[in-house]
Amino acid sequence: MGALIAAAGFRSSTGALLEPLENEFGWSRATTSGAVSLNLVVYGLTAPFAAALMERFGVRRVVAAALALVALGAGLTLVMTSAWQLWLLWGFAVGIGTGSLALVFGAIVANRWFVAHRGVVVGVFSAASSTGQLVFLPAIAHLAEGPGWRWAAGLVTAFALALVPLVWWILRDHPADVGTTPYGAGPDWTPEPVTETRGAARVAVDTLRESARSRTFWILFVSFWICGWSTNGLIGTHFIPAAHDHGMPAGTSANLLALIGVFDIIGTIASGWLTDRVDSRYLLFGYYFFRGLSLLVVPALLGPDVHPSLFVFILFYGLDWVATVPPTVALCRQHFGAARAGVVFGWVFAAHMVGAGVAASYAGWIRTAYGDYFAAWMTAGGLCLGAAVLCLLIPRRAGEDGPGDPEQAIGEPVTDSM
Repeated sequence: MGALIAAAGFRSSTGALLEPLENEFGWSRATTSGAVSLNLVVYGLTAPFAAALMERFGVRRVVAAALALVALGAGLTLVMTSAWQLWLLWGFAVGIGTGSLALVFGAIVANRWFVAHRGVVVGVFSAASSTGQLVFLPAIAHLAEGPGWRWAAGLVTAFALALVPLVWWILRDHPADVGTTPYGAGPDWTPEPVTETRGAARVAVDTLRESARSRTFWILFVSFWICGWSTNGLIGTHFIPAAHDHGMPAGTSANLLALIGVFDIIGTIASGWLTDRVDSRYLLFGYYFFRGLSLLVVPALLGPDVHPSLFVFILFYGLDWVATVPPTVALCRQHFGAARAGVVFGWVFAAHMVGAGVAASYAGWIRTAYGDYFAAWMTAGGLCLGAAVLCLLIPRRAGEDGPGDPEQAIGEPVTDSM
């Protein structure tokens, strides 16, 4: 949990550091946003293959190495002098490090260590990203605004390094390593036999190729791409500088962004509860539709002070931030079977982060070209409305996990091919 929280905090720190870096080095918003875009894309594409590395070399080794890589990337920014170094350190080093600590890490731990309440554990791990944002972002913004951005980067470096020995000391790959069984397992529990003979990386690539024949896969892929565009890419990266354009202090906007994390914890848990009771397609329609409407009114809400209408936006957006994850995971299981659902979601999650990376760069270009973020807010709002309509086009399959559906054999061939 600590590693997940820290990784989310490291990833969310970039928005608070954009303006300090631009002021010191004279870089444009397009340049700094490009580095963030690369970070987000690398983060997303790393996730499916990080799972393969964990299967081969063990969770403890991969997590410890990932934290060390984050510390190296953040630490070397203290002495960087050129934009290409920012792209290399933030984009690749921190991107690969945090990508190895993404939701696939939490899923592997939950599957290995829990039998009872496994879904709740996955939900808690998903909410850890919000907690990381809540814990780290205000402190990083305060340091960047006060002593300087190097102090903020130093905090990330020190915390990542401090976690490495803790992970090595505490984390274990399997319950059997400490002479126990997964939580909730009965006395006759035995590990599931491994029937897959292909390498994990080969499984990931083959699953992508097979799933790409499904219309549902592409709808989930595109809608989650838009989800990443409208969350990590736009709000996560540009909310602080956009609010500053309207006269709001960076510390205040960072606190608002952290507050989104508070409400997101509630929203994620509530969305998981709803996913067990409501058709996931309709949940996604509602989430994307109202998110789109809210983004269209952001330019009218931002100002030097926090007024009630802006607080309402923060409340709603926080509840909606990661609410899309539980129904998206459920649809992956319903349409692709339990055996393939995890890897399919890994690729859908990769689309989420690629969308975030494109949005971070696009919004930075909009700000550089036009002097404000208006077109970026309108684009994101329109894309979310489009995603809402797309989700209604997902076919309803017999045997969905939703209420009232008949049971279906796991692994039934996908029939909604394009």
